[in-house]
Amino acid sequence: MKITCRAYAKLNLHLDVAGRLPSGYHNVAMLMQSVSLHDTVTVETTERPGIEIVCDKKGIPGGAENIAWRAVQAFFGGAAGELANPPEGLRVALQKQIPAGAGLAGGSADAAAVLTALQKMYAPDMPGEALRAIGARVGADVPFCLLGGCCWAEGVGDQLTPLPCLPAERYRVWLAKPDQSIATGGAYAKIDARGVSHPASPRSLAAQGAWPAVFPLCANVFEQVTELPGLAEAKADCSAAGALLTQMTGSGSAVFAVGPQKADWPAVAGALKKLGAFCVEVRPVPCGVAVVEPEK
Repeated sequence: MKITCRAYAKLNLHLDVAGRLPSGYHNVAMLMQSVSLHDTVTVETTERPGIEIVCDKKGIPGGAENIAWRAVQAFFGGAAGELANPPEGLRVALQKQIPAGAGLAGGSADAAAVLTALQKMYAPDMPGEALRAIGARVGADVPFCLLGGCCWAEGVGDQLTPLPCLPAERYRVWLAKPDQSIATGGAYAKIDARGVSHPASPRSLAAQGAWPAVFPLCANVFEQVTELPGLAEAKADCSAAGALLTQMTGSGSAVFAVGPQKADWPAVAGALKKLGAFCVEVRPVPCGVAVVEPEK
């Protein structure tokens, strides 16, 4: 059997880090939105035992260090929280479009797509909540990437409240990936060492879909501890062109701009392209994973 999925990237429209949980992990408060930029993930059974990971991009690990591999083992480990190999050979093929080291959850999206495919292949009656619990053991962003759309996320990112999606008919979104990549662990270490000021929460307004009032409250505390050349200039230029929110997503380094249809989008795109050659328009989508090709 073979299943192919689109694994969608995410944007953090708002991101605050409010200390640590008793578990030692960071406690976050995030407004997250899935967008149309995606990887294509194909999972198929093979006659060769074990797990095989292949990718069309150099530099992406193909073994146990790949999060897709861990997703397979976590799925077959089940509710016990163990790691286990599949009962038959499995091949996972990754076609990457989501840049790495960008804060777009490319790896987590791939893991979510793998879990979605395995659920359909081996456990079609498994509830989404149970699949997200497995995903939480794989990575903090995996539960959101499984659910997708727009959510308020708390805890380590696994406590999700669905919210109205950013309406694509009213707003456009562009994003850019600078050449510089940012390691998430290092970014959190800077927050621990320096501390950050905490912005007001846009949660209640986002729940109402009151986007004009949401954008002024949105912030990303990683910008307080990250030096990203050209970010301040891009923010000013995008704002002057009519964008309502321009900021980094996740721990960086990707930067996005959101604005109304009437904004000067060539100017917005031009400002973002100064940050990096990878610059694309995306649109909000209502899911984290979409199955596009199931085959027996």
